[in-house]
Amino acid sequence: MDKQFLKELGLEAKNPGTWTGLKSSDSGSYIESYSPVDGAFIGSVSVTTRKEYDQTIQTAQTAFKSWRTMPAPKRGEVVRQYGDALRKHKDALGKLVSYEMGKSLQEGFGEVQEMIDICDFAVGLSRQLYGLTMHSERPNHRMYEQWHPLGVVGIISAFNFPVAVWSWNAMIAMICGNVNIWKPSEKAPLCSVACQKIFTEVLRANDVPEGVSCIINGDYKVGEFMTTDQRVPLISATGSTRMGKIVAQTVAGRLGKSLLELGGNNAIIVSNKSDLNLVLTGALFGAVGTCGQRCTSTRRLIIHEDIFEEVKQKLSNAYGQLRIGDPLDQHNHVGPLIDQGSVDQYLSSIEKIRAEGGKFVVEGGVLQGPGYESGCYVKPCIAEVENHYEIVQHETFAPILYLIKYRELEEAIHLQNDVPQGLSSAIMTTDLMEAERFLSAAGSDCGIANVNIGTSGAEIGGAFGGEKETGGGRESGSDAWKAYMRRQTNTINYSSDLPLAQGIKFELG
Repeated sequence: MDKQFLKELGLEAKNPGTWTGLKSSDSGSYIESYSPVDGAFIGSVSVTTRKEYDQTIQTAQTAFKSWRTMPAPKRGEVVRQYGDALRKHKDALGKLVSYEMGKSLQEGFGEVQEMIDICDFAVGLSRQLYGLTMHSERPNHRMYEQWHPLGVVGIISAFNFPVAVWSWNAMIAMICGNVNIWKPSEKAPLCSVACQKIFTEVLRANDVPEGVSCIINGDYKVGEFMTTDQRVPLISATGSTRMGKIVAQTVAGRLGKSLLELGGNNAIIVSNKSDLNLVLTGALFGAVGTCGQRCTSTRRLIIHEDIFEEVKQKLSNAYGQLRIGDPLDQHNHVGPLIDQGSVDQYLSSIEKIRAEGGKFVVEGGVLQGPGYESGCYVKPCIAEVENHYEIVQHETFAPILYLIKYRELEEAIHLQNDVPQGLSSAIMTTDLMEAERFLSAAGSDCGIANVNIGTSGAEIGGAFGGEKETGGGRESGSDAWKAYMRRQTNTINYSSDLPLAQGIKFELG
């Protein structure tokens, strides 16, 4: 395989090092990155020591003192230049994402485009960090609110979106005046080094202080450096619900703030009044895109009984046409799972489905032979189940799609909501009343609810996140920027008197 993209990103060395601020370090302990595409060794990254972490925090704190005083539009200009640098390196970075994580090349390019888009969004936002004005009950007084940066923002990201989710947080946090420390997934560490190298060039060109953007690498123990650190007022963590609960309790124990983006168990309700062409496209990409390793992947199809058999047959036929293989080959639809551990979870889930009484419409299994040497390629599968099955109530990060039958819309909405997670949801229908019912307060309980599109593929302009065990956090668009700032209410007295609120009198003598 031609790996010129590694050279362009400065990752051709065996050990690219860990980049903290503008410096590279070598602790002597490494995370080795192997591609799930072909099982080949890509490179190793130095694990951050406690001493290096403390040095990074100190550097970030120093950078914050000057970065927060720079006018927000000036901070936006730095982010704009990073977006331009990403445009320059989009091809190489997209290939790295595809090769190190295993998603299709088109999805790799799409992830880098998401980074570019959030840079553009952040640039505009840098001129719109608005507050409100309020009328005071006291004469000759003015009240208003304003927003200030928090300080050091800790970002913990997952392997499935090894660059985009960091950018959702970092670009918004930086234009708000914060500095960032990023702990990427140990399953895709080279992507973080590549992003930092590109950003370093922009920071140097603008004489931005060292420490505005830093990375630390390692397993959960390195992540605990940040979650237990009083010097990091906000932790934004993306990952499993199990991980999120640990982070939430730890950060809350020191009265810090946490922004959580956790698991999803997303469903599409397929009405008997739906356009089946839309259903097939939305369900297929939602279920097999990124090999089922998106938090917004479609896990469940809740199908009206009148069209259940028809939809099942059409889906079965479509699955038979999927091309599974090297994700850098744009003719393939589905790449590998991230590692052997994920393959084991996939196989275990299949056994649990059978044990609970599920019936497979499309059988799963691990692919073997030429092109599948990494052992991480699996067959996307479909099973008829009941929503109450224990395995259905849990998120399996793999291409397993559940089919569930319903009679009335109320029943379908109940089934959609009757799982612990609440991230993304959708209904396929041409009936306006059904669509509006689904979007009402008595409809979907998810943070994202779509009509006639699938559960996957959110745009950066809207706030992204979910409810219940998904964590309640919101990232990216809309007013999600407020999570990275502290609110301050101000009252100004421009008179020579000092009246008290609520008409209270406090007089001496």
